[in-house]
Amino acid sequence: MTTTLDNVEAQRTSVQTFDLKLGGVRELNKTLHHATDGDTFAVDHPGGKHSIAVGVNAEVDIEINGHVGYYAAGMNQGGRITINGNAGVGVAENMMSGAVHVTGDASQSAGATAHGGLLVIDGNASARCGISMKGIDIVVGGNIGHMSAFMAQAGRLVVCGDAGEALGDSIYEARLYVKGTAASLGADCIAKEMREEHLAELGELLRAAGRDDDPADFTRYGSARTLYNFHVDNSSAY
Repeated sequence: MTTTLDNVEAQRTSVQTFDLKLGGVRELNKTLHHATDGDTFAVDHPGGKHSIAVGVNAEVDIEINGHVGYYAAGMNQGGRITINGNAGVGVAENMMSGAVHVTGDASQSAGATAHGGLLVIDGNASARCGISMKGIDIVVGGNIGHMSAFMAQAGRLVVCGDAGEALGDSIYEARLYVKGTAASLGADCIAKEMREEHLAELGELLRAAGRDDDPADFTRYGSARTLYNFHVDNSSAY
């Protein structure tokens, strides 16, 4: 089942608000770590601070009103986290489940090593988006930078703009969908046929991210499977 931005229906009784001009990130995260399913939080004046909302482990709603620094929403498990601004390096890094929505742009390594859940970036993502992804779904409304999906093992990466150089270098079994053009493909990454099941899968992911792009406009990329076992003829590609 594809995670969506709208399928976590919590019973909201009150919103707990944190102002990071007045309190620290450690105090915020400590509170979030003791939250229970259905709790709702608002975080004001994040001011680009690092590690905001890291390690959430409950089905809670968190709205962060402003830009965040490194590793925001890292290791998320079940939380639905909205960042109303831009995100620094490693947003949603090692996420397990839940949903993270960045309304602006994201820096390098968005969704790195993440095992599950949905990461939506409305703007652009920088280099190494989805590096070593292990099951996460990532939907980027704009462009992504170079070396994205490097060693991507599982999951889906959807790019509604263009992709930078070396897309999917040393990719395993992740599936990549790009609406625009890829500057170049990395080792063992090739364009693949877009069959009906892929159109359906992509359509579901786009709807989950709140987008109305036509799946037929995308190209699918994946592994040629030539690097699974060492062969001397492929030595230059390792």
